[in-house]
Amino acid sequence: ACPVHEFTGKFKGETVRFKVTSVCGHVMSIDFEGKYNNWEKVDPGELFSAPTIKKEANPKLNIIKFLEKEARDADYIVLWLDCDREGENICFEVLDIVLPVMRRSGNRQDVVFRAHFSAITDKDINAALNSVGKPNENESQCVDARQDLDLRLGCAFTRFQTKYFQGKYGDLDSSLISYGPCQTPTLGFCVDRHDKIQSFKPEPFWMIDVSVKCPNNGPSITLEWARGRIFEQPVAKMYLSIIKENKIAVIENILKKEKTKQRPQALNTVEMLRVASASLGIGPQQAMQSAEHLYTRGYISYPRTETTHYPENFDFRSSLSQQTKSRSWGDSASTLLSQGITKPRKGSDAGDHPPITPMLCATEQEVGHDNWRLYEYIVRHFIASLSPDCTYLHTVINFKLAEESFSCTGNSPLKPGFTEVMPWHSINDQQTLPTLTEGGKCEVEKTNLLERKTSPPDYLTESELIMLMEKHGIGTDASIPTHINNIGQRNYVTVISGRKLQPTNLGIMLVHGYKKIDPDLALPTMRSAVEKQLNLIALGKAKYTDVLKHAVTIFQQKFHYFVAHVTSMDSLFEVTFTPLSESGKPMSRCGKCRRFMKYISAAPPRLYCNTCDETYDLPPKTNVKLYKELKCPLDEFELLVCSTGTNGKTYTLCPYCYNHPPFRDMKKASGCNSCTHPGCEHSLSSLGVSPCMTCETGILVLDPTSSPKWKLACNDNRCPTVVTLFQHAHRIGVTEETCEKCSAYELAVDFHKDKTPLENKETKHKGCIFCDQIFSSLIKLKHARLAVKRRPASKGRGRGRGRGKKPPKDKMSQLAAYFV
Repeated sequence: ACPVHEFTGKFKGETVRFKVTSVCGHVMSIDFEGKYNNWEKVDPGELFSAPTIKKEANPKLNIIKFLEKEARDADYIVLWLDCDREGENICFEVLDIVLPVMRRSGNRQDVVFRAHFSAITDKDINAALNSVGKPNENESQCVDARQDLDLRLGCAFTRFQTKYFQGKYGDLDSSLISYGPCQTPTLGFCVDRHDKIQSFKPEPFWMIDVSVKCPNNGPSITLEWARGRIFEQPVAKMYLSIIKENKIAVIENILKKEKTKQRPQALNTVEMLRVASASLGIGPQQAMQSAEHLYTRGYISYPRTETTHYPENFDFRSSLSQQTKSRSWGDSASTLLSQGITKPRKGSDAGDHPPITPMLCATEQEVGHDNWRLYEYIVRHFIASLSPDCTYLHTVINFKLAEESFSCTGNSPLKPGFTEVMPWHSINDQQTLPTLTEGGKCEVEKTNLLERKTSPPDYLTESELIMLMEKHGIGTDASIPTHINNIGQRNYVTVISGRKLQPTNLGIMLVHGYKKIDPDLALPTMRSAVEKQLNLIALGKAKYTDVLKHAVTIFQQKFHYFVAHVTSMDSLFEVTFTPLSESGKPMSRCGKCRRFMKYISAAPPRLYCNTCDETYDLPPKTNVKLYKELKCPLDEFELLVCSTGTNGKTYTLCPYCYNHPPFRDMKKASGCNSCTHPGCEHSLSSLGVSPCMTCETGILVLDPTSSPKWKLACNDNRCPTVVTLFQHAHRIGVTEETCEKCSAYELAVDFHKDKTPLENKETKHKGCIFCDQIFSSLIKLKHARLAVKRRPASKGRGRGRGRGKKPPKDKMSQLAAYFV
């Protein structure tokens, strides 16, 4: 699962054999016991008292077995996880796995050690190894409590909201009406700004615009009126008439002061995300992915850190030396090495990881264009943080015109300092004022009265939202991008020009509804209060069980209050959204009342029977149409045809069976190609041919709707395998006979008489598509385009009827395989 490095070294004065490996984030995740994950059978309110379990976070990697195997010969364990609370929690996840299998003598205190470090230099690593301590169980329990509370709170509200609102409105256009203790306050910030924009009333004001001509045919300069703006037009006109009587502006004084623009502090995650959104036009989620890509390839240091202070023993010269090879900033790095590095500004040390710094010199070709833009900023920021401050001369010229004060300001560069490597912060020559003397006079060229109106604030940008989240303690440096991305995926906000976040009607109605029932649900103060209670666990001032019980009780009461008063949100939703009874268009008949059900295409897609007042979910991201008005023999619901796209898979389904599987071996959300009904002509029992040769878990099933371009498709929705069959067949059927070589069910084909591939113009032929020489030369295997990523297949045979065994490799090679 992860690399393992072994070497011999010293530990506590002994010569030992070290074995070093890692984990991929949290090893374990928290979840409810199986029966509580059923939305239909469990009331959301029960989740506040439902038992929880710890399960492997990423079963595909099988980290648990990996750690158990590597720990079997170990006498001691030294934990080098992140030096924050999440890292402390992972420490105890690892200990729960490895301690039962370690070869050790003595108690836990004798064999478990914790290393604390803030840099990955030789000196810091050795110092940490020579001063190992013990893991902090209080901090770990603080994280456990947060995970438990967030699970109960988020799942209870999300399940209730989703079922309630999707059961009443047809055009919400969101597959999940989710609630999250961090996600919802994040949305609340965006909606608050929207409300300010909507409630803003523009107010007219007036300004006096004056420009003067410098002596000796000098340039014209615009002056700024000391009174700024006037909100009474008659008063503004009075000042204008007074000023117009004078044609000469006298220079009262000239004030010059040398100012400094400070170099940046060391770069942390929040600042990187803010700049990526504001200046580079890269969203937080994409920026974090780019940073992780650069980190895993060794170009930058760990990108998740709250620290803005370099460790005292940081090797600046080594890092700068790497960058001297660059054509873009190599000269700046070389200059610092030769002239001396400026001591970095003092920042904050959160005790987790060093600031984000470049580790290797890269080119755009090596990392790709999008990653390069972020990498370039990280490098330039690093060099700038070690460069001198920028100094400039700030000049203010004050004028007197008809006893009214005016001024103009300008800046001229003195020493560029760090702006040489960050030129967007530089003081340019256009900010420089012309040379004037005190007591001098300038001729007034123009005097106008300008009418303007106050303007509303703009929508929050991603960078502004990031700063608000950090200020109010909403999320961590690692989770902030996820929360912002979630409110976009849930269709609560849309990203408009300038990386601004504009709330959708759904997002607005939810926040307004929360505030109408219980404002705490949408305000950041709720999360802040929770964090204060959780901090007591970390500090050892309160017990894990007491704090968790207290917090769960409070939110359980809030949940029940919300459920009891949720109808008050309907007055908000009814103004914007369409009731289910008035949504969609008629598509197929209900098997219960025989009336037409309406197809609602907005996410999540579903059928709604107005007579029975029942909703039937449909597959997401598919095209749906009626299938010849044919009916399911079990429930009389009309069948539908679902297609995943132009080159995708097509299959039939019964709306009722899709939501309520009629057989134990049929999973929910399955089509007719997974149904084991023995007599239905559309079922797997009638149309299944062979186990899928790609995923090894699905069955290749004949698609009866694909005529005249016949094909087989894997009935596992995660598998994109499609086998294109005979293009000139009039009719194809699956027989009850199996191939003697591979046990696949044979096909009976009726070809068009004018385009038959058979000798003597025969039109009918029966055989195995893998082993029959005529059939195997006419088929092609391709992979359909799917919206979801295909998962690695698990071992095992196809389920259901078990249509044959996997064709032998020599027969599979007969397939002309190509990938779309």
